Amino acid sequence: MSEILAENLSGKAVMGADGAELGMLYNITMDIKTGELHDLVVTPNDDITAADLGLELDEENRLRMPVSRVQAVKDYIVVQR
Repeated sequence: MSEILAENLSGKAVMGADGAELGMLYNITMDIKTGELHDLVVTPNDDITAADLGLELDEENRLRMPVSRVQAVKDYIVVQR
């Protein structure tokens, strides 16, 4: 995957590979010692639940989606559901 600045990702739509709109990217978590990315923190659309995707929620009820599920980043972020 080509390099993309994190500031260009905030607020991007997150979509499933099946075309379903899942929500908007709020933030990305990472290990500050290694720089390894961990999770996308996604503000879910009203009709999406963590249980639908087999994900955990953070304390603000945002989805925590492992970065390993990211398939593509273009005008939106495509993830494996």
